[in-house]
Amino acid sequence: MTMTPEQAASFSETFNRLVANVDQVLLGKTFVIRLCFVALLSEGHLLLEDYPGTGKTSLARAMAQTVEGASSRIQFTPDLLPGDITGVSIYDQRSSTFEFHPGPVFANIVLADEINRASPKTQAALLEVMEEGRVTVDGVSHDVGHPFMVIATQNPIEQAGTYRLPEAQLDRFIMKASIGYPDHASTLRILEGATLKAHDITVPNIVTSAAVGELAKLARTVHVDPAINDYVSRLVDATRSAVEVRLGVSVRGALALIRTAKTLAAANGRHYVIPDDVKVLAEPVLAHRLVVDPEAEFDGVTAPSIIGQLLIETAPPSDRQAV
Repeated sequence: MTMTPEQAASFSETFNRLVANVDQVLLGKTFVIRLCFVALLSEGHLLLEDYPGTGKTSLARAMAQTVEGASSRIQFTPDLLPGDITGVSIYDQRSSTFEFHPGPVFANIVLADEINRASPKTQAALLEVMEEGRVTVDGVSHDVGHPFMVIATQNPIEQAGTYRLPEAQLDRFIMKASIGYPDHASTLRILEGATLKAHDITVPNIVTSAAVGELAKLARTVHVDPAINDYVSRLVDATRSAVEVRLGVSVRGALALIRTAKTLAAANGRHYVIPDDVKVLAEPVLAHRLVVDPEAEFDGVTAPSIIGQLLIETAPPSDRQAV
C-alpha cells in the first residue's frame, strides 16, 4: 500500500511538532534536529562528529522525552568492557540460576559518547544491537525494545588514545551529521537562560513510543519512482569508480539513502520522493561510508567534497511517473 496525500500531510504535521519540541532545547539547529528525526523514523542510527559542549547529550535527552521513551548515556573509555554496554548474567545463589542484568543499551535513545575512545572489541558490542535490535549474552538473545536509536559521538580535534571506527561499523550508521556552534541570536537566547542547568530542562511528550513505530511503518510506504532508484544507483556507482576513492558506497548505503529519502519526503508533506530529497541527504548518508585515497586526502580532498562533485556530475531524473 502506498501512502496517500492525506497521510503525508498528517505525517508532516506530526514530524514538525516533534522537531519544534526539541528545537526548544537545541536552539537554532532545526536542520540537524530534522536529520535526527529522519534517522529515527527511518529506523537507523546517527553518528555526530562534533566539538565538546555543542548539546549532544541535551539533544538525545530531548528526543527521548519527545517520543515518551527512555534515554541513556554511555561514556566510552579505553577500559570500557562489552558487558558494561550490553549487560551481564549474574549467578543468583537463592534460585541457583543466572539472572540477566540489562546494560544501558536497553533504552529508546542511547547516547554513545566519544565512541572512538573504546577498544574495537567494545565498539563491536554495538554491532549486533544496531543491526538487529537485540543483544546476545551467554547464548541468550534479549530484545532492546522499540523504538531504538544509537546516537554516537566523536570528537574531531582529539585523536590521541582513540580507535578509529572500522568501515563495517561506520556503515551501520544511517547518517553522519554535525551540530556545530549556535549562531549569534541563538547564543544570546542560551545565555538568557543560563540560570537553568541542561539536565533541568524538560520538554513535553508529543507522541508515544508505539506511535513512533507506526510513523516509521508509514514512512516505508512512500512511493519511489523507478527513475529515483536509477538515480541513486548511478550515484552509488559513481562513488565506486571515482579516482579519489578507495572504497565506495555499499548496497546498505544505497538502501539507507532510499529509506531516508522516503522519510524526508513524508516530513515535507509528500507521498512520493523527488530528486531534491536525495540531494539533501546524499552527504549525511553517503559521505562517511567512503574511504578516500590517502594521496587525495593529503591534497585536501574530503568525502563530502567528493559527494558534492558527484551530485553535479550525475544527472537527476527530469520527470516523474504518475503515482
